[in-house]
Amino acid sequence: MKLSGIRVLDMSNFLPGPYLSLEMADHGAEVIKIEQPAGDPGRHIGLSDGPHTVFFRNLNRGKKSIALDLKSEHDRAALHKLVETADVFIESFRPGVAARLGVDYATLARINPRLVYCSISAFGQDGPYRDRPAHDLAVQALCGTLSLTAGADTNPAIPNLPFADLLSALQGLSGVLMALLRRHETGKGDYLDISMSDCMIAALRNVLGSTFAHNRAPEPGQDRTTGGSAFYRIYRTRDNQHVALAGQEPKFVHALLNELGRPDLAEACLRGPGPHQAPVMEFLEQAFGQATRAEWEARLEALDMCFGGVNTLPQALQDPHTQARAIVMRDADGRPHIGSPIRFLHEPATINLESPQLDQHRDLLP
Repeated sequence: MKLSGIRVLDMSNFLPGPYLSLEMADHGAEVIKIEQPAGDPGRHIGLSDGPHTVFFRNLNRGKKSIALDLKSEHDRAALHKLVETADVFIESFRPGVAARLGVDYATLARINPRLVYCSISAFGQDGPYRDRPAHDLAVQALCGTLSLTAGADTNPAIPNLPFADLLSALQGLSGVLMALLRRHETGKGDYLDISMSDCMIAALRNVLGSTFAHNRAPEPGQDRTTGGSAFYRIYRTRDNQHVALAGQEPKFVHALLNELGRPDLAEACLRGPGPHQAPVMEFLEQAFGQATRAEWEARLEALDMCFGGVNTLPQALQDPHTQARAIVMRDADGRPHIGSPIRFLHEPATINLESPQLDQHRDLLP
């Protein structure tokens, strides 16, 4: 596998760091969770369907676990010995905590100059907010993305996915792999300062038109991907289900409006998003309400439209395409797992679906 022979020490908790190291474990890296004596809090988050919570096993299968108390000189020395053999070190403390515990980059790089060290924090290692505690929702609030997720009452709505957590994990993975690639040439490791807020700001690229061009906030429900386009919108069907139109290109606009006998409405859609598309939205709301979701799916597929029926999570995991892609796997006890979306033709992931018990691998200590 691509990362065979790479050893990762992961001191992070919850989601961002564990997701980063999960993708490395799935592709052959040896990932050792360095847990506090009480364990990763993820061990106790949410529902269980076996020996572990679903949250914990979704992020930590295929890893090893060692519990250390870094306030103990003995345990800190044991970690330093492990660092001698490590390639990557991940932590998610607030800035300054790693230094107080003796596991900061400066200390560990003296032990192992080849070490790639990744810090993931809410606001990064500098700036006025660096010492503030924050989880995903607070970061999204400060970065402006909550203002884009307005509900029907125009108030900000809680996103159903923790995008700041997920993006910082994937940006961190990209940075770690870049550093490992460069180390192959230089022999030296590096330090990564991954800020969840930076990652959210970097993800705003497609919605910054009005802000960059006119220094104003986007209008909720009026931009091309936030509800201002009739062909990028969710419609209720006769059987009280929903279908999302998700393509605004002229070919999609003409195909559906011609089919429905209203080619005259295309001009409003082709002028771009905004209130002038309200008559088109009203027409499509009435049209979708006259047939079931299944009937609309068949009709839209025949037109080669860009669309999706709105599935629940169980429906999404049981969808024929999801099943065909085998992204949902089952362990020996029949419990479901999500596989790796990184699919190589050569050396594909070989996933270990076992999750570690706390401190199960203490024998790995030097």
